[in-house]
Amino acid sequence: MNKAVKKIILKTKKQVYGDMLGNNSSLFQGEGFEFAELREYVYGDDVRKIDWKTTAKLGKPFVKVYKEERELNVVVVSVLSGSTYFGTVKQKSDIIAQTVATLGFSAIKNADLFSHMIFADKMYEFSKPSKKLFSLHKAVEDVVEFNSLGKEANYQSLVDTLVNRLKKKALLFIVSDFVGDIDLKLLSKKHDIFAVMVRDKFEEDPSELGYLRLIDMETRQSFEGNIDSGALKKYKKALHENDEKLYREFKKQGIRFTKIYTDEDPTLKLMKNMR
Repeated sequence: MNKAVKKIILKTKKQVYGDMLGNNSSLFQGEGFEFAELREYVYGDDVRKIDWKTTAKLGKPFVKVYKEERELNVVVVSVLSGSTYFGTVKQKSDIIAQTVATLGFSAIKNADLFSHMIFADKMYEFSKPSKKLFSLHKAVEDVVEFNSLGKEANYQSLVDTLVNRLKKKALLFIVSDFVGDIDLKLLSKKHDIFAVMVRDKFEEDPSELGYLRLIDMETRQSFEGNIDSGALKKYKKALHENDEKLYREFKKQGIRFTKIYTDEDPTLKLMKNMR
């Protein structure tokens, strides 16, 4: 285990198992449920639990009723495209590693199953569900040592992979910078999703840089030009539209989300926004 991994693990373990979480056993408020029966829809029921096939067949809405399971199936997905190889305070990939550690320690502390996936253009790692600290240590190490340069995020492939791989209902954390065409509707029908957006403040509000030669960390293609106010205005508008569309879809699909910047502590931010 290298020094960077050890530092993340020791710091996060102290935060999760120490006084910062008080008497709370876990950060999670997800649903560990197993299907039990169908019943007629009652005002106030979660619309995500409507069984549309039964509703169409009988002509009135029915919802799926679940019984609570004793443990959550916590799955953390780190989307490590080339764009995560950036940061003005810390690299986004470092924040993702600490986020994985926080979620993993919280799951294991609460006696929940924890598994981890690394994804970019395809799946690179996927661990089996475990309650062992070794699985968490390996997950953090995998993130820190992963070479994201030249890799583009393929969210459609991610959804397809998760749909095929996750047979049991999961509390699914997707950790990414979330830039691109992203549709998690299919996943949200079966799993309880929490999106963790990792960003750097400079990429959301960059300053004029003048004439530069830049390299796209995902495609490794170079760009040469003047980063003036006009170019920045177009960039900010495109990113704003990307995020507004994303937030609308999250709210529509009942997906909880938070944003963590590279100058913030991921554990503190998750504690604040997951309750």
